[in-house]
Amino acid sequence: MIDEKVIEAFHIMWDSFPAPVRLIHKNKTVLAVNETAQSMGMKTEVPCFAIGTPEAHKGCMANEAITSNKAQVQHVGSEKIKYWLPVKDYPDVYVHYTITIDSAK
Repeated sequence: MIDEKVIEAFHIMWDSFPAPVRLIHKNKTVLAVNETAQSMGMKTEVPCFAIGTPEAHKGCMANEAITSNKAQVQHVGSEKIKYWLPVKDYPDVYVHYTITIDSAK
């Protein structure tokens, strides 16, 4: 389905990231998860929208990221920022993650 070197590069870049990160095909199949996502029980070969609640996917910008080939950002209140990042030279995949802002720090 996807070149293995893309999955290898994903792990090199994202495995140490402290938030859960997923590499997703445009058909919404999760191709890879970083170590944080894996430790949270996120799996590959499942639809991305099957993770979490339906409300968590409201406003998904994956299609915009794929169509425009530009990063998409969504601010969710003052506590979360969601990102959809196209992968250069691989128009069928994108990286998706959410950063939670801890205002208590």
